[in-house]
Amino acid sequence: MPYPTVNTKAPYFSLPDQNNKQTSLKDFRGKWIVLYFYPKDDTPGCTVEAIDFTKTKNHFEVLNAIVVGVSPDDNKSHCTFIEKHKLDIVLLSDTNKKILEAYGVWQEKSMYGTTYMGVARTTFLIDPSGKIAFVWEKVSVTGHTDDVRKKLMELQK
Repeated sequence: MPYPTVNTKAPYFSLPDQNNKQTSLKDFRGKWIVLYFYPKDDTPGCTVEAIDFTKTKNHFEVLNAIVVGVSPDDNKSHCTFIEKHKLDIVLLSDTNKKILEAYGVWQEKSMYGTTYMGVARTTFLIDPSGKIAFVWEKVSVTGHTDDVRKKLMELQK
């Protein structure tokens, strides 16, 4: 399934967060949402990305934005990940991969000649009306939070 495109309505989601509280797209109406999809808790790139978003959380809050991470890990894994790295962002569990598929990030990948299904690291910026404002595909973790913040400031001008 292809990625949702800019100026289209963001696919609806309602998933449990790290505390097993249902969290939905509508909960953030009126705010910008940095919705980032990542492969797996406590892996090197995913850890750097989560720590960077935690470090810059207040920069996003000033811009009326919330950062929400989504992976196929369960909320118990998210809790361990958050505690271990002192993370301060919302992490949602999509264990059945329905939202990963709706956003087009559940894709065929390959490593060392082996093909498997996994999460393509992707970030969506959703505007306060619920439309996709920008998409970062095949995210490189280094500098990504700065790129997202700059784009958010640019779009708010």
